[in-house]
Amino acid sequence: MRKALVFISACMIALLPFPGSGFDNHMDTNRKLPPCPDSPNCVSSQSTDEAHYIAPLSYEGDATRARQALLSIIRSTDRANFVTAEDNYIHAEFTSLVFRFVDDVEFYLNVDNNTIEVRSASRKGHYDFGVNRKRVEAIRKRLSETLSREEREQDET
Repeated sequence: MRKALVFISACMIALLPFPGSGFDNHMDTNRKLPPCPDSPNCVSSQSTDEAHYIAPLSYEGDATRARQALLSIIRSTDRANFVTAEDNYIHAEFTSLVFRFVDDVEFYLNVDNNTIEVRSASRKGHYDFGVNRKRVEAIRKRLSETLSREEREQDET
């Protein structure tokens, strides 16, 4: 019983809102995504610390094709909405099912090295129970599968 109370208390603390709950960050003019806060509810391919770092997404070939695949993946994801979809920058909001928490996910297509820089961060709370990292890894997997499938189909024609 005591372990259950401790777990429930920890969950409630993790979900408490903190100041700055609106999204006011965006990519700067130097192609840098906003840095992650000190809290563990953010991952970024541009982070310099190991706790927040996640590898950028990568692709081979045409950046336009990679961008279209990424847009399609986001579009097909439940509770995901586009905020911005510019040439090399995409900002989407992902809303949790139960508590309706919003996570901001940003992508920057770096056409110079065939990578997509990514940042996924919770707007509220402190802990995210690994949701942002899992989301990026799921997107990475789907992007790779989509681009591989498209390449096979193109080779067959």
